[in-house]
Amino acid sequence: MKSRFLLLPLLALLPYLSNAQTAAIDRVNPTNWWVGMKNPSVQVLVHGPGAGTLAYSISYPGVKLVKTNTVENPNYAFLDLVISPTAKPGRVQIIGKKGSQTVTQTWEIRARDKSPKGQGVTDADFIYEAMIDRFANGDPSNDKFADMRDTNLDRANPFFRHGGDLAGVAQHFPYIKELGATAVWLTPVTENDQPLTNEGGTMRASYHGFGFTDQYNVDRRFGGNAGYKTYVQQAHAAGLKVVQDAVYNHVGNTHWILQDLPMKSWLHQWPTYTNTTYKYQPITDPHAAASDKRVTLDGWFVPFLPDLNQQNPYVANYLIENALWNVENFGIDAYRIDTYMYNDQPFMNRCNAALLAEYPRLHIFGESSVNNVIDQAYYTRNKIDFPFKSNQPGGLDFVLEGGLLAALKEVGTPAATGWDGGAQHLYQTLAQDAVYENPSKLVTFLDNFDHDRYLSVIGDDLDRYKMGLTWLLTTRGIPSMYYGTEILMKNFKDPTDAEVRKDFPGGWPGDAENKFTPAGRTARENEAFDFVKKLATYRRDHPALHSGKLMQYLPQEGLYVYFRYDASGTVMVASNTTDKPATLPTARFSERMAGFTKARNVLTGESLSSLATLQLPAKTAMVLELGK
Repeated sequence: MKSRFLLLPLLALLPYLSNAQTAAIDRVNPTNWWVGMKNPSVQVLVHGPGAGTLAYSISYPGVKLVKTNTVENPNYAFLDLVISPTAKPGRVQIIGKKGSQTVTQTWEIRARDKSPKGQGVTDADFIYEAMIDRFANGDPSNDKFADMRDTNLDRANPFFRHGGDLAGVAQHFPYIKELGATAVWLTPVTENDQPLTNEGGTMRASYHGFGFTDQYNVDRRFGGNAGYKTYVQQAHAAGLKVVQDAVYNHVGNTHWILQDLPMKSWLHQWPTYTNTTYKYQPITDPHAAASDKRVTLDGWFVPFLPDLNQQNPYVANYLIENALWNVENFGIDAYRIDTYMYNDQPFMNRCNAALLAEYPRLHIFGESSVNNVIDQAYYTRNKIDFPFKSNQPGGLDFVLEGGLLAALKEVGTPAATGWDGGAQHLYQTLAQDAVYENPSKLVTFLDNFDHDRYLSVIGDDLDRYKMGLTWLLTTRGIPSMYYGTEILMKNFKDPTDAEVRKDFPGGWPGDAENKFTPAGRTARENEAFDFVKKLATYRRDHPALHSGKLMQYLPQEGLYVYFRYDASGTVMVASNTTDKPATLPTARFSERMAGFTKARNVLTGESLSSLATLQLPAKTAMVLELGK
């Protein structure tokens, strides 16, 4: 924390320091740009001793320097450029002059290629989420580097880096594909050149990836920029889409810009350290005190993650251009946005709009960890008369996660048949979907790297496990699954979140067990894997199930029924959340079942020749493809 407050006194000395030395340019961001972007303008950050004291010019056909912006720190200049559609790809010379001194820096503009990028994820997809450091180590040579601030590598220490990387994930694309997933979402791959930090008395590595130190570098320990480009190409060749994790709210406290701040207002500054309250209510509360709202939004997430001031136009441009650069440079298909609700929301609208203008199919879904539909809807396109209207296409559906888990924890208990118990939790959540512009764009889940693992939450009960995954893979939205759920990995965040971030068994050479193969899994683990595989594969191949309309019926006596349907077919999901077998008369569902006389059980393959009544085993969700 001390380094933060050292930055500001030093800033006052910078004009004197930089005037006393020869001007130079040591960094240009973005590192390159492209001809033919729909928005021809780009703001280029130039940094170096005295870089802001130079008079700039560019002599390159089709590239125009519109304005040179200088700021408090004379080591920075921000150049507003316009790149004509007629410009030729090539190496642009950025020329800075000061008296008799001339500084020249090469900067490249490239041709846009036609490789897949910005394809988006939709409700036809199934996302596999993995913590990259803990999934698989495909290249031990990049595990650590002597010139980085953290040189620790120890799989026996739950708080240190373990060596997982992009090559390791790519090696297991066949496994992910076999499971039925169509997209892969990794925790952030961007450079985190952070030292160990003291968190609760324990020294911890930034293996999770949320403390960026250079937005234009993929962490070398994961494979670097070249490795990430190869990874995306391999994913696309395998028929998998790529979701990138983005962080706009904060950076690591050793970020290169923080070592020489452009201006005091680059960060949210406070007289003394001020943490966010993590309370989201003041953001939407019409009665909230402005001071409460400011602490929520501008307070720091944790002391070692300085909070960026996105109302500063230079910060905003820097972040937006990097977001565009990642899509164009690497070819990613979707963005998951970390800590979405802590960002300045007008900035987020501007960033989303810039991305969607260039890549209309790109999907964006942010993390806003709230517990009610109204607050969740605020951060996505909605039908509520809020003073601020978000343009985010999607979002992570924390509220549905809560409804799913609340329902599942009561499966097989007396509460399953209660007025508001059991499946009522799920039904009542979905019944509020009218507030969203398009709820099918929400990304649904049962757990993630910040939550207790799904299997542990539901009491290590395989019947509940299957029921929850059936609901996840058959209701509306874009389902995602945290790595290891398919092989019954479990644990609570006790004593720390490291307990839910264990290494995937078999991801490292020499592992005693290899859960990537049927032979390495127990019979129970294979049963779970095969269950997910069968349902996810069916979902992938049947549009009615992933993209059809949803009609649900009020749960009665612990029995919950809904349908997914379109012109191509109708799928019925009938769940018995009680601990006893049940007979379900179907006359009540004639609105959706009229004309259908038979069915096939998707999970067992059994054919049903009569639909007048259904026999539902205890604690079971039945998925039926209806036929005439």
